[in-house]
Amino acid sequence: MKRVFWLIAGLNRRMMKILFALALIAYVACEYLGMSVNLSIERGEIKIEQIIDEVSLTHSSYPLNVFSQKYPPVKFLSEKDRKRILITGGAGFVGSHLTDKLMMDGHEVTVVDNFFTGRKRNVEHWIGHENFELINHDVVEPLYIEVDQIYHLASPASPPNYMYNPIKTIKTNTIGTLNMLGLAKRVGARLLLASTSEVYGDPEVHPQNEEYWGHVNPIGPRACYDEGKRVAETMCYAYMKQEGVEVRVARIFNTFGSRMHMNDGRVVSNFILQALQGEPLTVSKQSGTSTRGEPNVFVYLFSSDLVNGLVSLMNSNISSPVNLGNPEEHTILEFARLIKSLVVSRSQIQFLPEAQDDPQRRRPDIRKAKMMLGWEPVVPLEEGLNKTIQYFNRELEHQANNQYIPKPKAARMKKGRPRHN
Repeated sequence: MKRVFWLIAGLNRRMMKILFALALIAYVACEYLGMSVNLSIERGEIKIEQIIDEVSLTHSSYPLNVFSQKYPPVKFLSEKDRKRILITGGAGFVGSHLTDKLMMDGHEVTVVDNFFTGRKRNVEHWIGHENFELINHDVVEPLYIEVDQIYHLASPASPPNYMYNPIKTIKTNTIGTLNMLGLAKRVGARLLLASTSEVYGDPEVHPQNEEYWGHVNPIGPRACYDEGKRVAETMCYAYMKQEGVEVRVARIFNTFGSRMHMNDGRVVSNFILQALQGEPLTVSKQSGTSTRGEPNVFVYLFSSDLVNGLVSLMNSNISSPVNLGNPEEHTILEFARLIKSLVVSRSQIQFLPEAQDDPQRRRPDIRKAKMMLGWEPVVPLEEGLNKTIQYFNRELEHQANNQYIPKPKAARMKKGRPRHN
């Protein structure tokens, strides 16, 4: 019996020694691995911090997203020079080009558009940029935002669009302008109104200077736009006199360039589209021999010239209206022949009846812009047309892949209650 107890005790001592040895080995291993893990974590944290520091240093020197090539180059502006700028209608034809300039100049830009005529694709190349924001909003409703400058461009601008929904056009130019002036008053911002040469109506004085009061039919088919802009100007100067709001008013004559709607009824888009598709170039009978420059149909001012004029006016001390247009006159027939030759098209010229209240001649007097802004058009007509033709040609190629080719359309007349009132 004693021998059995002695054997058991010997086994227990050996087992204890083995277990102790295993525990010692495990302890040493854990200590070693723990030190290695801690060291790896520490080194990892140091590496991450170094990367963050490097990125911060890089962005402080080059505020662009240097790791991405999807954004156009943007200048760096210090806090005192960088402005917060709101562009209503910023996804439209002119608004998107203005957005490009202000973004590339280094400002923080907020685009507001309800996409009635604007398109998101016009500004999609800025989406995601730290200086850019896009808001789907109708200016007929109040907007609460902190800004330093407001470019108020929101409004349908081509006859088919504003005649399609005249009530919406009036609301945008009156209630929308009232809301933007209220915003400018609240935050102390300067507002630039994109007015139009349509305030001169079918003028009886040539060329038209800023003192001319105009010759407008208040109940004609264009009145929703013409009178809407005239009231918008009145509102601006009422807010300036009564509330001290800084306002700028640009009377824009017809402008053309890339990002125009191909079927918006403007003369440039109609002629280019018809010429590219080999269809007759349609010219109204009376305007075939007269000169014209309605901003709703077409002008000879290229988009980049207009944008430069708008920015110069906004940053000037001129509170009275300023004409922005090209005083060089061409007849519609001459213009149709020019586009036909640039496209190298076999299209024929077809004459149609004249539209109601269609101005027969309009020519801007830009002496004020020249003297006080140092501004005048610099892009030659043919150069601007060639760029626009190239854009339309690319659009047709893209749309051909989807089996859709747009056609110039006359103004649509709706029955019953409009959808966008």
